[in-house]
Amino acid sequence: MSLPLHLSVKLGKHLIQQKLRRREKFPLLVEVETLFACNLKCAGCGKIQHPAGTLKQRMPVQQALGAVEECGAPMVALSGGEPLMHPQMHVIVRELLARKKFVLLCTNAVLLPKHLHKFRPHRNFVWMVHIDGLKERHDESVSKDGVFDQAVEAIRLAKSKGFQVYTNSTFFNTDTPQDIIDVLDFLNDELKVDRMQISPGYAYEKAPDQDRFLGVQQTRETFRKAFAGGNRRKWRFNHSALFLDFLEGKRDFACTPWGIPLYNLKGWQRPCYLMEDGYASTYQELLDTTEWEKYGRGKDPRCDNCMAHCGYEPSAVLATVGSLRESIRAATSM
Repeated sequence: MSLPLHLSVKLGKHLIQQKLRRREKFPLLVEVETLFACNLKCAGCGKIQHPAGTLKQRMPVQQALGAVEECGAPMVALSGGEPLMHPQMHVIVRELLARKKFVLLCTNAVLLPKHLHKFRPHRNFVWMVHIDGLKERHDESVSKDGVFDQAVEAIRLAKSKGFQVYTNSTFFNTDTPQDIIDVLDFLNDELKVDRMQISPGYAYEKAPDQDRFLGVQQTRETFRKAFAGGNRRKWRFNHSALFLDFLEGKRDFACTPWGIPLYNLKGWQRPCYLMEDGYASTYQELLDTTEWEKYGRGKDPRCDNCMAHCGYEPSAVLATVGSLRESIRAATSM
């Protein structure tokens, strides 16, 4: 299953507009980190390794809105850190919805029950809850017991109140194909989340545990086995078919890092969400001054094992709209 119909239409209009304006580089989704602080210390994440003073900072509402308006992306992922630690997160969401953006609020869900009353269900608003496995595996990933149960109850609560809930699952070299099948079956069939997003883990330079990340060949073998037997067709993925082909090794793409740019308290991070090679003050400066040709597999060793959603889903989407066959395939899978 591909993207929801109304989101596919929104994205399609955006792509047509960029083509008419003859733009070669443009965003499909923008990640906005309004803070770096988090209430968990996940082993595979380097976001909380900033100095104490930086962890206390919260992005002003107008600064977050200005970044979104500046780049013009139709979709926004509010991440961190833990976004629900931002005292005005509900205001940011409300203002983005008023601007007709599709908003994903990425959370570990521990604080969700406490703040749920500040939000309202909306067709363009989604809770994106991070789930990295079933109980034992997820709690190990976030380095704290009991978080899986809290996240599951938060998902059930949000669903009962009429909210859309997506999940985001990152898989590492400690995960077997059966581990992936088990957690996606649980999310899809028992919790009945609306959509699921998946990605092989990327080796953040500041991540505490550097021995858990997948290589390209291992990624392909793992997902090929997990997707076998019709699983891929039954799971409600928030991905294009070509990105799933890419994970299995059926297709290959060059990375499109400007397609899902990151804006945070330091500015526009170059070259992408996963690597920190300096910052630009505007999105246009990011496009104009980043030496994009230096990045990618075979160019920068840090890119060699990356198959992450933020770099390759835009490539897959652009390949889909550039092919009549793939466009028909995407339309018939909705």
